[in-house]
Amino acid sequence: MGKPVKILVVDDHYVVRQGLKMILAEHCPTAIFGDASSAQEALELAWKETWDVVLLDISMPGRGGLDVLKDLRQSFPKLPIIVISMHPEEQFALRVLKLGASSYIRKDSAGQELIKGVDAALRGAKYITPSIAERLAANLERDQEGPTHETLSDREYQVLCLLASGKTVKEAANELSLSVKTISTYRTRILEKMNLENNSQLMRYAVRHGLVDAEG
Repeated sequence: MGKPVKILVVDDHYVVRQGLKMILAEHCPTAIFGDASSAQEALELAWKETWDVVLLDISMPGRGGLDVLKDLRQSFPKLPIIVISMHPEEQFALRVLKLGASSYIRKDSAGQELIKGVDAALRGAKYITPSIAERLAANLERDQEGPTHETLSDREYQVLCLLASGKTVKEAANELSLSVKTISTYRTRILEKMNLENNSQLMRYAVRHGLVDAEG
């Protein structure tokens, strides 16, 4: 990072945004940062200014990071987007890479991994962590149709992961800033698409496919 770069940091937690900026500022003292705490702010800033790279959190109230990722990719196809998340790689890494993200970095390993991801993004390359590379390889070995959960929409998949991790419908609704009725509708759709009957079967499926921790 020899030359000044403009980095947009999107996360609904102020402390997280400051932490990410501190990590990158140490590596690149000339970096210029922008802050967004919501999907709406992120999209407004993306349209208002030119950015070299975007750091994007998946879990935000209202429209989440997956929605923002799709909108940014559609409007700015060449803009590198690094997804930063507290969720395990097995839940979202492959999905965000397929949607066009440059990298998927866990927040708890955001030091050197984040710097490597940003360096790669500025070169126009993707940065794949070793553990994600293993999952990509395993994914290629599966049958062409892929597992059933890959047929779900991004929002349905988010609801699946929340319910499979033991969240109630109400808790999932609060986390995604949606109504209980909407979450219940998503749950019904998920069970129908995956040919499952209840939450217990859904949780067993998620554990079997590595979407949640078997001990969680």
